[in-house]
Amino acid sequence: MREKAQIMDSEQIRRALTRVAHEIIERNKGTENLMLLGIKTRGVPLAQRLADLIESIEGQRPSVGSLDITLYRDDLTDIADQPVLNETSVPGSVVGKIIVLVDDVLYTGRTARAALDAVIDLGRPQLIQLGSSQV
Repeated sequence: MREKAQIMDSEQIRRALTRVAHEIIERNKGTENLMLLGIKTRGVPLAQRLADLIESIEGQRPSVGSLDITLYRDDLTDIADQPVLNETSVPGSVVGKIIVLVDDVLYTGRTARAALDAVIDLGRPQLIQLGSSQV
C-alpha cells in the first residue's frame, strides 16, 4: 500500500487557517452577523478552529454550527440505499446573516452547491461565502 503524502504540517495548517481567518474578518469588516457553518464532517473542526482564531484576533467569537448536506448531494443514490444522516446544528436563524461555509477542500464544487441548497432551505441569509484552507 502506498504511503500517504503529507501536504501540510501542523505549522503550515495553522498559518493557512490564520490567513483564512484574517481574510474573513477583512472581507466582512469584522464579525457582526457572521456565522461559520462547517460542512460535515471535516469542515466542522475547521470551522471551530477558525472561530477560535477570529475570536483571538477580534475579541468576539462568531456563531458556529454544522451542516449535514447528505440529502442535498446529487450522487445520493450512489452513496447507499439508506444514507446515514448526521445532525445539522445551526445556532439560530440564518436570515440576514453572513454565512461562511467551511470545508477542508474545494474540488468540483458539488459539495459547495449542496451546502448552498441546504442553507437556502434554512432561510435567506444576507450573503454566503466559501471558506477553505485547502488542507
